[in-house]
Amino acid sequence: MSAEGLIIAPLVTEKGTIVHEKANQVVFKVRPEADKHAIRHAVEELFRVTVREVRTANFLGKERRRGKISGRKPNWKKAYVTLKAGDRIEFFEGV
Repeated sequence: MSAEGLIIAPLVTEKGTIVHEKANQVVFKVRPEADKHAIRHAVEELFRVTVREVRTANFLGKERRRGKISGRKPNWKKAYVTLKAGDRIEFFEGV
């Protein structure tokens, strides 16, 4: 799978902003079948940074109802990527 298809989007949340400032980490929403090595290579290829560590967390999709019809949202995975000191990825520069 290509690097663009592996990483779905950056997660810009309050917790993600805190870990970005304190621990030089970036949080991404990634494909559920992605492993840590593939995430590392994708981030290094796309953003031209050096990755020190990758931690992942799996989330089950929530059950949703709309009237009598019930369904599930898809499962997803979050990746915390720790960057080498001095490397940065800025999603919203100048804000």
